[in-house]
Amino acid sequence: MDDTNASVGKAVTGSKAASKKAADKGDTTAKVGKKSAAPKKAAAGGQGVFKKAITEHAEPHSALAEQPDTFRELGAVEAFTLFSAKDIELFQAGRHYGLYEKFGSHAVTYEGVAGTYFAVWAPSAAFVSVVGEFNNWTPHTHTLLPRWDKSGIWEGFIPDVKQGQLYKYFIRAESGEELWKGDPFARFWEVRPKTASITHESSYKWKDKKWMDGRIKKNSLKSPYSVYELHLGSWRKPDPNEAEVFYAYGEIAEKLVPYVKDLGFTHIELMPISEHPFDGSWGYQQTGYYAPTSRYGTPEEFMAFVDAFHQAGIGVILDWVASHFPYDDHGLFRFDGSHVYEYADMRKGYHPDWNSYVFNYARAEVRSFLGSNAIYWLDKFHVDGLRVDAVASMIHLNYSRKEGTWEPNENGGPENRRPSPS
Repeated sequence: MDDTNASVGKAVTGSKAASKKAADKGDTTAKVGKKSAAPKKAAAGGQGVFKKAITEHAEPHSALAEQPDTFRELGAVEAFTLFSAKDIELFQAGRHYGLYEKFGSHAVTYEGVAGTYFAVWAPSAAFVSVVGEFNNWTPHTHTLLPRWDKSGIWEGFIPDVKQGQLYKYFIRAESGEELWKGDPFARFWEVRPKTASITHESSYKWKDKKWMDGRIKKNSLKSPYSVYELHLGSWRKPDPNEAEVFYAYGEIAEKLVPYVKDLGFTHIELMPISEHPFDGSWGYQQTGYYAPTSRYGTPEEFMAFVDAFHQAGIGVILDWVASHFPYDDHGLFRFDGSHVYEYADMRKGYHPDWNSYVFNYARAEVRSFLGSNAIYWLDKFHVDGLRVDAVASMIHLNYSRKEGTWEPNENGGPENRRPSPS
């Protein structure tokens, strides 16, 4: 099982601190030096998720495990990484389930300066920068650095970028096309119709230890299940005549917990709560896979929502959409100007029923993205289970497609299966 577990230790930097040999081995014990991270010598681990998926949690990201005596003046973007060689290996093998500890934005202190580390996968991009409030959305002042290992990852530490800052990635494709994309790993987004990601670190203190200690029994298939399914935005509304006005997470919990408890349900199942641009989709067409929607409040407020149910002895299940995503400009579609997350062949990549695009399950990095997302909700939000949506469309190439509009697998069948190794 060792090859399925990401190397997840402290963030380390320094040209003297971590040898390339240590980086190649995914060594997480290298000490921190005084100088900036040289791309070929940075070796960093990450942080754990599920005990069986990834090793135990390390300390919060800090590049100052050992404080140097003096600090140099930092540039606009510094070479820095949270990835180890083992992380890259697992990411490219489709077996990394803790990518949310690596990609996206992470608060880091480096060379005595607090700021934010950014990392994004854009394998066909010619240029990637971070734009946001901190630089007046200027595309060419904070350019990320492409990793040397051909992983397609662009990364860097930007000093003085604080929490709660709006940002996007400015991406120039190989064709010259320019795209302004939200962060696929953003943990907080603006309220629609605005589309920026927000730098965010959670500070929530959970109070559901009793539930968590015993939920293996509560969630067991041998235990009775009675599930109440609902959509948070339409279960109850402050004003039925105002379609775009919703109760906040906390307000819903105050009403829903006693309601479900009185009816005798053991669990609730929420229709998708990941960030999505269109209210009418009920969350089934998502752009922010790692963030609870801001329609109803902050990530911490959703954590408190789950916490309230757990304290009442009620489990929480989420509808999870790993089948397709919309074509909004700020989302996953053609992320770097190429078909990064979706199949390039539209006989597989386009879903005619939903006018959306299908994840490329044949691409290992996409499998790592989705696997990490599943674990993320269970780990960071204490969710008790996932109900996978639209499974039939994921496993059948001919799902809702007329003859001649779908491509059979290598054996001529309709099953969406990985090709055999050549």
